[in-house]
Amino acid sequence: MKKLILLLLATLAIQSAQSQNTYRAYIFDEETKDPLIGATAVISGTTIGSVANIDGLIEINGIPNGKQIIEYSFVGYEEKFDTLNFPEDQSEIPKIYLRFELGELETIVVSTTRSSRTIDDIPTRVETISGSELDEKVSMQPANVKMMLTESTGIQTQQTSATSGNASIRIQGLDGRYTQLLKDGFPLYSGFSGGLSIVQIPPLDLQRVEVVKGASSTLYGGGAIAGLINFITKVPTEKKEFSFLLNTNHTKALDVSSFYSQKFNKIGVTLFASQNSQLAYDANGDGFSDIPKFTRYNFNPRMFLYPNKSITLSLGVNSSFENRLGGDMSAIRTQPDSLHPYFERNITGRISTQLKFEKKFDNKAVIIFKNSIGYFDRGITKNNYTFSGFQWSSFSELNYSLVREKLEWVVGGNLWTDYFTQSNSSNEPFDYQLIVGGLFVQGNFELGKKIILEAGIREDLNNSKQFFTLPRIALIYKANKNWTGRLGGGMGYKNPTIFTEQSEERAFQNINPINTSVVLPERSLGGSFDLNYKTILFNKVSFTMNQMFFYTRLNQALVLSDSMLNNGNYEFVNANGHLDSRGFETNFKLKYKDFALYCGYTFVDASRLFNGTETVNPLTAKNRLNMTLMYEIEDKLRIGYELFYTDSQILSTGESRPDYWMMGISAEYRFKHISLFINAENFTDTRQTKYEGIYNGSIQSPQFKEIWSPIDGFILNGGIKIIVW
Repeated sequence: MKKLILLLLATLAIQSAQSQNTYRAYIFDEETKDPLIGATAVISGTTIGSVANIDGLIEINGIPNGKQIIEYSFVGYEEKFDTLNFPEDQSEIPKIYLRFELGELETIVVSTTRSSRTIDDIPTRVETISGSELDEKVSMQPANVKMMLTESTGIQTQQTSATSGNASIRIQGLDGRYTQLLKDGFPLYSGFSGGLSIVQIPPLDLQRVEVVKGASSTLYGGGAIAGLINFITKVPTEKKEFSFLLNTNHTKALDVSSFYSQKFNKIGVTLFASQNSQLAYDANGDGFSDIPKFTRYNFNPRMFLYPNKSITLSLGVNSSFENRLGGDMSAIRTQPDSLHPYFERNITGRISTQLKFEKKFDNKAVIIFKNSIGYFDRGITKNNYTFSGFQWSSFSELNYSLVREKLEWVVGGNLWTDYFTQSNSSNEPFDYQLIVGGLFVQGNFELGKKIILEAGIREDLNNSKQFFTLPRIALIYKANKNWTGRLGGGMGYKNPTIFTEQSEERAFQNINPINTSVVLPERSLGGSFDLNYKTILFNKVSFTMNQMFFYTRLNQALVLSDSMLNNGNYEFVNANGHLDSRGFETNFKLKYKDFALYCGYTFVDASRLFNGTETVNPLTAKNRLNMTLMYEIEDKLRIGYELFYTDSQILSTGESRPDYWMMGISAEYRFKHISLFINAENFTDTRQTKYEGIYNGSIQSPQFKEIWSPIDGFILNGGIKIIVW
């Protein structure tokens, strides 16, 4: 009897083992035939599956006998299904080819580089913020893009005013005026209109943000010495999108934003509208606002026309109006008086148009014409001082591109105009006009299966009859499916302007206008080298890494003189010497199932060699670290923890300030069309005012110090998002 039972058990075990099958397959990109590392294959209706290794090979174990459906998928690619009957004859391992989805193509093609290539094939190093990362930042700070940029490696946001809250973007240790801000490729934030820019740009209508670090003047002209940031807005698709966001925080802020887009046959529309408000907030109780009181309205409609498959015409308007008030809390809440007289009010208005015409030809040639006209008005009022003015600016460009199998060309010309008029009375007004015309040509050349060369040159001429020749070159080398290297460099320049961080800190008070016949444009030379590596660890964990080294030299740097003139003012001059910024950035990402870890480290050695003396570039942290740990169940739940470290900094006075840490945690839970979110930013309450007071002098006549760390402290916010497709 025992022998019979043992025989029966053995038979059942053999049958059970035979019913557990193994399946292997290679998964490749249909066009490039490259293996899709990290692609998945799952038995439909089960949790049985596998992830492709560095060769694109998947191996699924434990497959039951019978008919099974296998689902192949990879982010950005069309899903594929196979129906197989197990046991399956696997004398040969099949090759599965997935097709890249056209609907996702627009989110990966890099428009900032004026090329039709994808981010993996472009020689210029481009960083993108899109998808879930952009969605996360919208929930954390829906009023502006400052936080989104602060948390990027190599980028440091520098607050320039304690009362207005204004801030600038510093890339790789260089001052904010060397970073060019674009919106859909239009330079809408230059000169006077650069004031308060990043604290007035809302993110809800953004499709992605593209960041190019290093000299980019060949692409977009003067001003992109440190790099450029292109805010790319959403375009209408066949599927309707409606988004609504409501956010508030414990400092009594209220953000209401909405976005709508849809394409109707030959017409498409997008519409963004928002209202952002904030009450004055004193984080440390010293009687002065650490967050100003403000109310801002944005209204951005755009219309798209598609008369046929080859032509696209779009016309949009960006508008923003804000009233911002900071200073003595008593003066803000009631009225300024003799005991509490200090306040600073900024009233701004922005209106700009965006026109774009695109014509595609059968030979893969494209003609694009772009035009924008902008108006910016700003008035600064203090208890004993007024500054106001308005700016008219325009940008026009015509370019022609041609794509061939191994060659891509783009050639074009553009024209900038910038007119500023000071509207308050002054003996020496800051009025100026700047006109710059430029011609450019750029080519991408495939030198083989592994090497792509990108080279370009620009010639600019301004209304002072100054010529600027700006060459640029970049190279990408794809060693194999794991390793990619990039090398590039170029030249840049910036026409002198009174609108810098130094003058912004002083609200343009006690500064002489720039004499452009004496003060020369700033010029730069820089380059970078980076390595990218990606693999699958233990057949389960995806790992990507980027290591980048950079160097920029700036000559004829524009600085505010140390000595006061006879009229009691200061003036801008060209420094006698140069400024160097060198360093490296290290980024890596680990992803396992629903967990992801992002880490970034930046080392910057920025120094000034002026008048034979070397000093550290002020307010530049030598070491910065950012880390994010994310747990995300797609379309359901997201929980994130963030950690930031900023090294000690040297003030313009030569004094040193200590390093500091910041931490934040956020969570979002999603239903079908509704998301609830909460965010605790800087919950350690790191503040400059824990180390020192924010001003010297009396409360009636305060002299505010340079800002080297957050002053607003801990912020708790939460809200609701509604998204309807």
